[in-house]
Amino acid sequence: METPSEENQVQNRDKRGCFECCIKCLGGVPYASLVATILCFSGVALFCGCGHVALTDTVTILETHFSKVPSDHAMLTDVIQLMQYIIYGIASFFFLYGIILLAEGFYTTSAVKELHSEFKTTICGRCISGMFVFLTYVLGVAWLGVFGFSAVPVFLFYNMWSTCATMRSPIANLTNIDSICVDIRQYGVIPWTATPGKACGSTLGDICNTSEFYLSYHLYIVACAGAGATVIALLIYMMATTYNFAVLKFKSREDCCTKF
Repeated sequence: METPSEENQVQNRDKRGCFECCIKCLGGVPYASLVATILCFSGVALFCGCGHVALTDTVTILETHFSKVPSDHAMLTDVIQLMQYIIYGIASFFFLYGIILLAEGFYTTSAVKELHSEFKTTICGRCISGMFVFLTYVLGVAWLGVFGFSAVPVFLFYNMWSTCATMRSPIANLTNIDSICVDIRQYGVIPWTATPGKACGSTLGDICNTSEFYLSYHLYIVACAGAGATVIALLIYMMATTYNFAVLKFKSREDCCTKF
């Protein structure tokens, strides 16, 4: 029969074993992939959600103030609708891809930490890891383009906002405010035959005061920030997947312990 002191020693060993097990499990968490996944999900959600609403309000602004003939902006409306459908696909793809990369990070980190006593890599596993490296690099380059493209509407709306701010300044009192205009036809958004195509003076000021303009301008800014966050997440994924592939390649060598 065990004495109370012996029972306490057994309990301490059990507690220590549980603690060591928790530390071992935490050591197998791919923190880089986890941070990248959270950042990627947040960035894609901001880009897709804000971008979808902003595009809808942009169509309303164009139809109400700049292009009152439907045939003049029919192509632009079709393009915006297509972009909204693409946004749905982007959101679904990155949700699935982020989970896959996170799972791959758990798998490879377990190999690094040697949570399994007899871990063996396979050619198929290394090929899949290499495919993730290539695909992540391609997505990173593509999202750099998306980030640059998302800055274009921010630039256009900022020009309109700054023009309206100029009309409210004391300097505008020295000139005729009707001569201050914003012509969006020069940006190629709508054709030159569109009517009226531009807004001047008090009309432009009224546009800047509408809820659609104010909301769209800030939503485009948030969408651009979301695209930037996604680029950063993909850069982290690039480093993580490249490192994971290198680890699997290293673990596949029988003499890895002597050539590390």
